[in-house]
Amino acid sequence: MGRRRAPELYRAPFPLYALQVDPSTGLLIAAGGGGAAKTGIKNGVHFLQLERINGRLSASLLHSHDTETRATMNLALAGDILAAGQDAHCQLLRFQAHQQKGNKAEKAGSKEQGPRQRKGAAPAEKKGGAETQHEGLELRVENLQAVQTDFSSDPLQKVVCFNHDNTLLATGGTDGYVRVWKVPSLEKVLEFKAHEGEIEDLALGPDGKLVTVGRDLKASVWQKDQLVTQLHWQENGPTFSSTPYRYQACRFGQVPDQPAGLRLFTVQIPHKRLRQPPPCYLTAWDGSNFLPLRTKSCGHEVVSCLDVSESGTFLGLGTVTGSVAIYIAFSLQGVFLCGSCSCCVSGLLL
Repeated sequence: MGRRRAPELYRAPFPLYALQVDPSTGLLIAAGGGGAAKTGIKNGVHFLQLERINGRLSASLLHSHDTETRATMNLALAGDILAAGQDAHCQLLRFQAHQQKGNKAEKAGSKEQGPRQRKGAAPAEKKGGAETQHEGLELRVENLQAVQTDFSSDPLQKVVCFNHDNTLLATGGTDGYVRVWKVPSLEKVLEFKAHEGEIEDLALGPDGKLVTVGRDLKASVWQKDQLVTQLHWQENGPTFSSTPYRYQACRFGQVPDQPAGLRLFTVQIPHKRLRQPPPCYLTAWDGSNFLPLRTKSCGHEVVSCLDVSESGTFLGLGTVTGSVAIYIAFSLQGVFLCGSCSCCVSGLLL
C-alpha cells in the first residue's frame, strides 16, 4: 500500500496538537500553540468551515479563539462544549454557530475576528471579543469553567474524554491519576490512582466502564475506582521475549449492525526506540469480557493516536512521523495510507 500525499486544507500559524470535527455543523476545530515561551508563536483554537470548491475540499478560517499563554494539547467535544487540555488545567469552551439574518457587518468592538483564509495563508488575528461573522454564518465562543487536573512535579493533562451522555468528563495526566468531573460545573466526583507514571490515554464506555493505558506498560479496565481486569494483548497474538511493548492509545467503538455491540481498540508500541524498530500492533477486543479478538501489525512507524468512526466501521491511526492510515475495524485490514499531519486523526473519519 503506497503512501499518498494528502492535499493541504489549511495551514495554522502555530503547531497543531489537537483536532475535532463537530458533526452538527461540520466545523473543523484545530488547536495548539507555542505555549508560554516568548517565541512569538501564538496559542489558539481555530474553527474552520469546510466546503468544496471546484471539486476539492477546502477549509476557511471562521473564528480564532485566543488562549493567551496556554497551548491546547488535547481536546474533547460534547455537543457545543469543548474540553481543552492546557498545561495542568482543563478549560471548558462553549461555541454557538448560527446563520445571520440579513447581511450585517461585523459588530463594533468584536474581539477576535477570523477573515476568510485559504491554504498556506497565515490567518490574521485581533485581540478582543469572541464573536465573528462570516459569509452568513455567525460564531460565538465563550470560556466556561476551568480546573487544575494534574498535580505532578511537572504537571500536564495528557488526555480528556466525555462519557456517553456528556454529563461527565474524565482526565488523565503525568501524575497517573484519573479524575472525573461533572459537566459543566467541573465539580470533581471521582479521583483514583490508575497508573505508576503517566497516563497515555483513556476511554469511557457507554456502560460506565473506563479503560486507561499508561507508561507502566499496563492497560486497565475500571468500574468507577475499582479495577475490573487488566488487558493482555499477547494472549492470542505475537510474543516477544526481548522487546517490551506498552499501550499507547485506546478507543471504544460500536459494532456495525449490532446496536448493543461494543468493541475496544488499542494500539501497542515498542516501549523503547530501537535502531531497527519492531512493528506496532493494533488489537480489537470484545467490549463485554475484554478478551482479545484479533491483533494485526500496523507498520514500523510509531503510532501516536487512534480514533474510531462514529459508525464503528473505520479506525484512524496517526504516527509520530506525520503519516495517517485508515483500517477496517472488523478485520483490521489497512485501506488507506498517506503523509499528513497526525496530531489527531478525527478529521479523517468525517
